[in-house]
Order: sequence, then structure tokens, then C-alpha cells
Amino acid sequence: MKRLALISCALLAACGFGADDSQQAATATESGPPPPPPYQMRAELPPGDRLKAGKSGEDLFSNRCGSCHLAGGMGTNLLTVQRIKAGEPPETGLLTNRTDLTADYIKTVVRQGKMAMPRISRVEATEAELDAIATYLAKANQ
Repeated sequence: MKRLALISCALLAACGFGADDSQQAATATESGPPPPPPYQMRAELPPGDRLKAGKSGEDLFSNRCGSCHLAGGMGTNLLTVQRIKAGEPPETGLLTNRTDLTADYIKTVVRQGKMAMPRISRVEATEAELDAIATYLAKANQ
């Protein structure tokens, strides 16, 4: 008898949980999921040989650096605080908004790291990819 009562309780509980899930699923499909933050919307890598030059610096930056350095990423958040403390506008926390970056400086920071940013190896970003990224970010100085 106890076994039957226990099974009945388990079935009732399972039926009750299923009703809430279907109601939540219906609500989620009506409004849709929220869009992911920008740092999760990285561009796909350009096709072809990673060692050859000529790839889009913007796409490479988005893919290789975007998880930290697009809007909402940890690197952007840390840089924004630093830039504000230095008396600069908060928009300069985004590397793409900076006008004071040189290609050589970018390459040095990428390969050696700086503060919270780890160094990036030649496996993670080849020299050709880093050249394209550095050229893209240093565009304001050219």
C-alpha cells in the first residue's frame, strides 16, 4: 500500500512539473530569446591559409579578440575603467574607438601581454593575422 501511495505521489508531481515547463516554453517562443551580448557574436574566420596575408583585420579582430575586446567583454570593461581614471571618455574603452594605438604597440601587447591580458601565442594568432588586426586597430593613425 505504501508503495502504491509513493508511486501515485511521484506521478502527480511529474505531471505538475510538466505543465509549468510547457507554459514557460510557450512564453519563450512568443517573445523569443534575448539577443546575445556583442562579445558572443564573433565573426567567422575568413577561409583559407592562416599564414597568408590579406585577411580582413576587422573579422580577425572580432574572432580572435572579440570575446574580451568587443562591447561587454572583460577587456573592454577593464580598459573603460582605466580610461575614465586617466580622464578619457568611456568610449575609448573599446579598442576600435581608440585613436592613439600604433601597430607596433598592438603587436607588442598581444605577444607579451599587459596587466590582466595574457600573452597571445603564434598558434592562437599567426603573424599574418596579427598584422591584419594591428593594421585594423591602428587605422586612425594612418
